[in-house]
Amino acid sequence: MGIFEVVSIGIVAAVLVLLLKDKQPAIAYLIIVLTVLYFFIFLIQYVNEILQLVTYLGEEANIQSFYIKTILQIIGISYIAEIGSNIVKDAGLESVAFKIELVGKIFILILAIPIFQSLIETIINLFPMS
Repeated sequence: MGIFEVVSIGIVAAVLVLLLKDKQPAIAYLIIVLTVLYFFIFLIQYVNEILQLVTYLGEEANIQSFYIKTILQIIGISYIAEIGSNIVKDAGLESVAFKIELVGKIFILILAIPIFQSLIETIINLFPMS
């Protein structure tokens, strides 16, 4: 059922938005937001399975859970920022959408700093300065 349900709901939402956007733009926008929320809720079950698989593979590869958790947070931030930005763009607020993307990138950078630090420390330990 999965992809057919998503595509069907997407098509119905698109048609409704096209019919309503000129006469009832607020309702059309609400349909967009509700459709995106439905898709997000629909995907949560699959995201949970992916997270469990990635965590398991990381444990099997003896990768510290901190790194896996950080990478998954970075991926989550990028998706959430993109979805939020696209919703705001649909409302015609390009400048706010840009700020959402910028904040998402800053959060990603903040999360990546410990990984960069660990990488630099590892390189320094591999090639000690005499």
